[in-house]
Amino acid sequence: MWTELALLALGLMILLGGGELLVRSAAHLAHSLGVSTLAIGLTVVAFGTSAPELFVNVKAALSDTGALSFGNIFGSNMANIGLIVGMTAFISPLPIQSIVTRRELPMLLLATVAFAIMGFDTDLGGPRDTISRGDGLILLLFFVVFLYYTVGDLSRQRSRGVPEEDLSPLLTGADVPDDDAAKPDFGRQIALTLAGLVALSVGASFTVDSAVALARIFEVPEVIVGLTLVSLGTSLPELVAAIVAMRHNAVDMAVGGIVGSNIFNTLLIGGVTSTIKPMELPESAHFDMAATAVLTLALMLTSNTHRRVIIRYEGAALFAIYVAYISMRVF
Repeated sequence: MWTELALLALGLMILLGGGELLVRSAAHLAHSLGVSTLAIGLTVVAFGTSAPELFVNVKAALSDTGALSFGNIFGSNMANIGLIVGMTAFISPLPIQSIVTRRELPMLLLATVAFAIMGFDTDLGGPRDTISRGDGLILLLFFVVFLYYTVGDLSRQRSRGVPEEDLSPLLTGADVPDDDAAKPDFGRQIALTLAGLVALSVGASFTVDSAVALARIFEVPEVIVGLTLVSLGTSLPELVAAIVAMRHNAVDMAVGGIVGSNIFNTLLIGGVTSTIKPMELPESAHFDMAATAVLTLALMLTSNTHRRVIIRYEGAALFAIYVAYISMRVF
C-alpha cells in the first residue's frame, strides 16, 4: 500500500512539474513566434492546465479503465469550480470578464449537457450507458466550434484596436523577454516543450497505475478514485494558475482560465478518450454529471450578480456544494 501511495504522490508531482514546464516553455515559444499574449492565455494556458487530465485519461483508456477516465474529467471540473473558484473568491472577490459570461460559461453548460445526453443510452433504448466513438467525434466537433469562436473574438478585438491584457506574469512568473532575446531560445523552448510532454506522459503512467492499485487494495470503485485523488492532483495546475493570477492582480483571468480548462476537459479530453476506446460509464455517472451541471449553473448565476463579481459568500457557497457532494460520494 505504501509503495502505491508513494508512486501516486510521485506521479502527481511529475504531472504538476510537467504541466508547469509545458505552459512556461510553450508561452515563450508562442511569444517568439509573434502570437499575442491574449491568444496564449486562451489557448496555451487552457491546454497546459488540462494536459495532465488528457495524459491521465489517454493512459486510462489504453488500460481499459473507463470509470477512472470519467471520474477524472468530472471530478476535475467540479474541483475547478467548487474548490478553486470557491476558495479564490472567498479569499478575494473575483471580477468576471463579460466574454466569460457571454460565451464561455454557456458553452461550458452546453458541453456538460451534451455529454450527459450522450450518456443516457440505456434510457434511450441502448444496451449500456457508453460514450461511443461517434459521441467522441461529436464532442471534438463542438471543441473545434469553441476554438473557432475564440479565435474569431481575438480577430475582432484586434481589428477594433482593443488593448490586450498583459498575461506574461501569469504565464511565466516573470517578464516575457523581448523578441531579440527570445529568438535565440527557439530551439531550447521546443526542447523544453517536448520535455514537458514527456514528463506528463510519465506522470500519467505513475498516477493511473498507482490509483488503480489503491482502488483494488481498498476495494474502492475506480470512479471514486478518479473523482477524488486523481482529479484533485490533475487540477493542481489550474490552482497554481489561479494563485499566480491573484498575485499579479489578474484575477479576471483566473475564472476565464478555469472555465476554459473545463471546456477542454469535457470536449477535448472526453472526445479524445472516447474516440480511443468507448467510455463505459459507471452506475453513478448520472449523479456526477448532474452535480457538475449544478455547479456550472451556480457559477453562471454568481458570475452575473453584483456587477459580474463573485463575492466571498458566493465563493463559500460554491465550495460548500463541492465538499458536500464529494463527501456524500465517498462516504
